[in-house]
Amino acid sequence: MAGVLYVVATPIGNLKDITLRAIEILKLVDLIACEDTRRSRVLLSNYNISKPLTSFYEQNRFKKIPFIIEQLKNGKNIAVVTDAGTPGISDPGVFLIKRAIEENISVVPLPGAAAVTTALSGSGLPTDGFIFLGFLPRKKGKIKKLFEKFNNLDKTIIFYESPYRIKKTFRIILEIFSEDTDVVIVRELTKKFEEFIRGKLSEIVAKLPDKILGEITVLVSERSKKEK
Repeated sequence: MAGVLYVVATPIGNLKDITLRAIEILKLVDLIACEDTRRSRVLLSNYNISKPLTSFYEQNRFKKIPFIIEQLKNGKNIAVVTDAGTPGISDPGVFLIKRAIEENISVVPLPGAAAVTTALSGSGLPTDGFIFLGFLPRKKGKIKKLFEKFNNLDKTIIFYESPYRIKKTFRIILEIFSEDTDVVIVRELTKKFEEFIRGKLSEIVAKLPDKILGEITVLVSERSKKEK
């Protein structure tokens, strides 16, 4: 009988943001597939969990997915975790989950932390409809096409961005959205230096440094100004 693939959300910063059920499952499974074994060990040791780990990330997924599927078919229960947040959201966990479903292996997702919903809940922007773009493409032309596709849908747009590209990205956004579009930049969610930077698009672009530190989630909404 095949095992179960558990999709386990882990904290995005504060280690206390793990659920009781996640701890229970991580103690139960036979193997944990994780992006970075070193980072996962920090979390696991904090909760006195000692389990075999196997690395699973973008660069080795073609090799590791067959291995993990074979272990599941042999009856092993396996948890897949990401470095921070929910597996499958902008990470290779989605490919493992898809393959497990194709192989008729039971997939059990556990709810938990995700930067996209955590940032949205504290943003003050409309939450009844949103579009999540994940990590943006690198090329300016592709970024412009992406925003042009969604900017008239009256939805809050959310994406992740590198601190090294944030200034460049906002200059591109300014070419597409109106200057008084509401913007929220969220950095270091749930961590010591958590910060919400709120303002109009033109204001944000003017005061934003070339680089800001930390993991960044950006929210953009033209609809919120229409509702004032």
